[in-house]
Amino acid sequence: MDTSSIHNFYEKAVYAAVLDQARHYPHLEENDDVLADIACVALNRLPPRYIRHDVDFAFFQTEHERTESERAVQEAVEFAFGFVQARNAMRARR
Repeated sequence: MDTSSIHNFYEKAVYAAVLDQARHYPHLEENDDVLADIACVALNRLPPRYIRHDVDFAFFQTEHERTESERAVQEAVEFAFGFVQARNAMRARR
């Protein structure tokens, strides 16, 4: 069985949103490790949606579901930026 095409639908959307939001955080924009942590936190806040082909999943989503998915990604990424920054600040104080 070839499972190489299976992936979480939210991965690409979260990665794009993290890079987009990073522009607002110049101190993090070039820190790939922190951005990866942010992506992980955001993905863990979203329900898993495993698919094989993005186009197939998009075809079966209603406009409302698509809008809700986009909103959920934005909220998860915004939370993740705050969470990771707070955790890093706490570590720095120790």
